[in-house]
Amino acid sequence: MSQKRILVTGASGCIGHYISDTLIQETDHELYLLVRNPNKLQVDTQARPGITVLQGDMQDIRRFADLLSTIDTAVLTATVWGGDGIYDINVFKTLELLNLLSPDRCQQVIYFSTASVLDHHNQLLKEAGQIGTDYIRSKYNCLQQLDKLAIAPKITSVFPTLVLGGDAKKPNSHLTMGIPEVVKYINLIRFLKVDGSFHFIHGQDIATLVKYLIDYPPEQNEPRRFVLGQTPLTVNQAVEDVCAYLNKKIYFRIPLSPSLADLLIAWFRIQMAAWDRFCMQYRHFTYTPVINPTDFNLPNYCVTIADVLEISGIDRGVK
Repeated sequence: MSQKRILVTGASGCIGHYISDTLIQETDHELYLLVRNPNKLQVDTQARPGITVLQGDMQDIRRFADLLSTIDTAVLTATVWGGDGIYDINVFKTLELLNLLSPDRCQQVIYFSTASVLDHHNQLLKEAGQIGTDYIRSKYNCLQQLDKLAIAPKITSVFPTLVLGGDAKKPNSHLTMGIPEVVKYINLIRFLKVDGSFHFIHGQDIATLVKYLIDYPPEQNEPRRFVLGQTPLTVNQAVEDVCAYLNKKIYFRIPLSPSLADLLIAWFRIQMAAWDRFCMQYRHFTYTPVINPTDFNLPNYCVTIADVLEISGIDRGVK
């Protein structure tokens, strides 16, 4: 593969770490890693020549205009999860960055959205734009505007499902941080039965897919939207898999129906946002199609719940 000049925004985040590390270790591409705080970047930027750390903020992205006009591939993982600047960064500054890329020079933009903005058939979910969290609505809004840009034919949009990841040298994802809590309460959770399903994807598998897309950009008439996830899993199967890993027996299960959940919410006077209530009713966050490294005959790092627990450092139960 010919050498490319690649920009990675949000390089110090969970996904950004996995992508940056993979591109450093497995390619000879010229890398430009944009971070607000270089001290948070724990990848080895001295591992080889051709790695430049750009200290800056998406708020001031125009400062890098000259460099952006020379970029061959831009991987946009930078995001704000909440707060006052969420629309400015996730929408306006992201669009500004895309407009600073050269439609003639740039071969591909890999734009990170979230599967939460899509329905089961990978079309925009109107409720995400109407009652989603600020983060979800900002991603929904930005996605709607991408087609209007000069660079639009070069944009590959990726939609991670539930993201796992993190280790001694990479920050934990929000989901990974919650795994110890699931294990802590598994003695209660194992006796509940819930109708729902989901996908997950590990940061290492995301990085594997991004590297592949960099090397093999979609052709002109090929799809340019990809939902990233492993095979769908029901909530009940996930609980069973956790129990098998921990060697916990399930003697009975009480169905937790939506009506019972509503009763408990009312009984305990739990305040729920409109999006949270919608998610309770929607229940099945699954998508067709989804991709993972297996689809391209690449190594799949984290496939099962047992993989999730083992990678997260959870000890197996004694049999």
